[in-house]
Amino acid sequence: MNHYQFYGWQTANVSPVDQTYAFIKNPRALYDLLDQIWCLETCAPRLRHAWRSDNKTCGQCSITAFLVQDIFGGKVYGILRPGGNYHCYNVVGNCTFDLTSEQFGDEKLDYTDNTEQFREVHFAKEEKKQRYELLKKRLLELSGVV
Repeated sequence: MNHYQFYGWQTANVSPVDQTYAFIKNPRALYDLLDQIWCLETCAPRLRHAWRSDNKTCGQCSITAFLVQDIFGGKVYGILRPGGNYHCYNVVGNCTFDLTSEQFGDEKLDYTDNTEQFREVHFAKEEKKQRYELLKKRLLELSGVV
């Protein structure tokens, strides 16, 4: 088994709820695919200065979390960060995981008692919705679905 660095990787054993994504057997498999397609274009504009090929998860949290929700169901929660933004992660059943936690290095995030996040609020920002659509499109292209 590969050793991943994202939060919750050891217990991220949930299956797709959308058959479009049946080829993705669990969040670790999704991470492997996303690692090939996260890019500067999918990074939040305010964090593009910090995005690097060795820190691909930087600025990818909300669009990734909502894509994870499409695939595996569950809810998206946000950890309030300095400056008022939320870092998004996923909870599916009793499984909590954060595919983009690596961007924080050794910082320990608190994954308890956080606010549920909703795509309608996040995607009110057109650029964020477009980045989500681009990530989703690239995932389906990579997998040969489209």
